Amino acid sequence: MPLDPEPEHNPNGRLMTDPPALLRYLMLRMFNRVIDPGQRAKNREKAERRRAKAGEAHIVEYFHQWDEPYSQLAEQVLDRLRERYDIELVRHEIRASGGKNQPELEKLDAWARRDADLIAPHYGLEKPSDKGRSTHRAPSEASLDAGSARLAELGHYSGAMFFYAGEWYWGVDRLFYLEQRLRDISVCRDLSKPFLCRRPEIDVSRADASALTLDFYPSLNSPYTSIIYDRTIAIARECGIKLNHKPVLPMIMRGVPATREKGLYIMFDTKREAEHLGVGFGPVMTPIGEPTRLIYSLLPWAREQGRDTQLLSAALDLAFRHGVALHRKNGLRKAVERAGLDWGDAQSHLGSPGWKEETAGYQAEMTDELGLWGVPSYRVRGGEGEEDFSVWGQDRLWLVAAEIRRRASATGVSK
Repeated sequence: MPLDPEPEHNPNGRLMTDPPALLRYLMLRMFNRVIDPGQRAKNREKAERRRAKAGEAHIVEYFHQWDEPYSQLAEQVLDRLRERYDIELVRHEIRASGGKNQPELEKLDAWARRDADLIAPHYGLEKPSDKGRSTHRAPSEASLDAGSARLAELGHYSGAMFFYAGEWYWGVDRLFYLEQRLRDISVCRDLSKPFLCRRPEIDVSRADASALTLDFYPSLNSPYTSIIYDRTIAIARECGIKLNHKPVLPMIMRGVPATREKGLYIMFDTKREAEHLGVGFGPVMTPIGEPTRLIYSLLPWAREQGRDTQLLSAALDLAFRHGVALHRKNGLRKAVERAGLDWGDAQSHLGSPGWKEETAGYQAEMTDELGLWGVPSYRVRGGEGEEDFSVWGQDRLWLVAAEIRRRASATGVSK
């Protein structure tokens, strides 16, 4: 079931950007199998029984792209990972996959270099820009062929990936999930030692950010947006920062491909991210296409009543936590009424075109000005002599919070 056709050029594209009801329900079943915690537990138990029966070591495979910043961060913790856990770490050298899984390689490379430098100090690691491209020389073509083939065989596409017994863990950002799994099966040599890369907390406590501005770029069809949306709104209220709410179209509706393997990995990853954040995720009924356009058409009207964030929050909650069909009138009505809006009034605004130009402006701002294309994205503005600070991803809200705290502290104001 491909998730990646481009609607303007592919006859199947409209099927995926505006899937019929039956396909939406088939996707719901597929996604919900992937994110089912019970199934995940069964898969882990089965993998461990198979390993024990074969008398094998705990084998962790690591896929290193030598010219990629995230891999340059990950390689800094490999020796400590071996020392701390009773594992056999197998390293593979790979090339960038490119293609539909990595459709914007030049942009991705530029963003990765910036992002990796931003997060490195928080994990106690050396910035890739300071460290250079790699501590290792460029690998041979034969090793790149073999490593890339193994990555493809296992069904992934990115560098800095760890693979253990059926599950993927991306770089230092997801390493603590792998560490927790290894600890759960008593593979950690010393439980008194802390995690190698524990993700920082999302914390704006005691920060008065009323002199700052936060531009927030969410999307209705984004699983990652769905689990961080309410938290973003909450921290904005907590610290008093001025929030500019700037919804953009889902990537697939902007012609950015998402293959089946990428889509399934995102769903699996979002579920564990949701668990880490303490929020629900699933059952999922995709709001791609017409539901997104209809909700967005109501946003200008909802904003006039000060309830645009409530409307998008309700729609995300229904689609990604309750499996409600927003392509059905009853589902759409639930979103409107949960946002505290009048359904009768809403119907006169459904399908209004005013949102299109506004959303296109937000998209151009995010992609052209900030150099970002994924969601959710953020930009912090304000502070004397400070340049704008922008990041991408639900797993960067902690970094946004840290920047807000830093700038608020620089003003000498705290709560």
